[in-house]
Amino acid sequence: MASISIQNVHKSYGALNVLKEFSLEIEDGEFVVLVGPSGCGKSTMLKILAGLEPASGGRILIGGRDVTDLAPGDRDIAMVFQNYALYPHLTVRDNIGFGLKMRGVPAAEIRRRVDEAARILAVEHLLDRRPKQLSGGQRQRVALGRAIVREPQAFLMDEPLSNLDAKLRVHMRAEISALHKRIGVTTIYVTHDQIEAMTMADRVVIMKDGVIQQIADPDTLFQKPKNLFVASFIGSPGMNFLAAAPANGAAIRLFGKEVPVNVNADRLMQAHSNGGIVAGIRPEYISTDGGGTEFIVRPSLIESLGSEKYVYFDAGEHTFSGLNDEEARKGLIARLAHSSPLAEGQELKLSFDPARLHLFEGKSGEALN
Repeated sequence: MASISIQNVHKSYGALNVLKEFSLEIEDGEFVVLVGPSGCGKSTMLKILAGLEPASGGRILIGGRDVTDLAPGDRDIAMVFQNYALYPHLTVRDNIGFGLKMRGVPAAEIRRRVDEAARILAVEHLLDRRPKQLSGGQRQRVALGRAIVREPQAFLMDEPLSNLDAKLRVHMRAEISALHKRIGVTTIYVTHDQIEAMTMADRVVIMKDGVIQQIADPDTLFQKPKNLFVASFIGSPGMNFLAAAPANGAAIRLFGKEVPVNVNADRLMQAHSNGGIVAGIRPEYISTDGGGTEFIVRPSLIESLGSEKYVYFDAGEHTFSGLNDEEARKGLIARLAHSSPLAEGQELKLSFDPARLHLFEGKSGEALN
């Protein structure tokens, strides 16, 4: 196990900068997830860590040793890929032990490590099978086993669950998290799935266009997003955004009412003159219970998910067009209990606690509170 220090790493392909001054300190035994939309630079950073891509600049230290210019095999790391990369003609036992064999590890030691990894991953009964005889989840366990037997200083995982179906992904998320708690190896995990990031990570690194947007634990990301992008990326369904205007003092005007906020009047006026004020409220913090700030809507769509309902409605004069995603185009969303009496097109009184509002500056997207 080892700490990892990434210092001002950047990567360019000609005039195209895909990674811009990436710096991150990862503690020994920490599970860190890099997450962001396609093309944000997360997989490029992982390849640079692994030595599969050279950096255009910066340094990488693993366990205090500078590995920036070392070949992949000299970095003492193990990678797990999304396509498993198993040898079809080898048994599970031979696939797991293949890397050790290539390094000249004695046969008895290979058997010991393979048997231990198989026990940890509950694949002992599969050791004599070949990859074509395995399910997707079993193949992923074998790929994990091949990484475990290396006993590396760090694991690098590149979207290892993306080829699995939804139910199996949930199961494997839990298995990988439990495995990390058991063996405690420093892990950097790349995904485009924010649910994976939030449920597995000690800390999450959110990226966009090659730039780190925020580094924090999952709870902090959810409760205190640093900017509009982070706020929109984290949460399912995503945060609702409304165009707001300053009212008297430390308040904004929403739904025809003055709503008190924890941002002073001068800062609100400054934001208003610099691209406007954007108010954010998460769907789960809108209710039919009354109290707080109340407003009337007519649901345009109601989706039933069994235990709850997603209620879509129009933002009217508060429509915010600064985001371009599918959920924003559907309108605002309330996440309500399934028992709530609802009907499309009929008036519905909703409310939210003003203390739950997130405020952002329209032009920069930076959080105001």
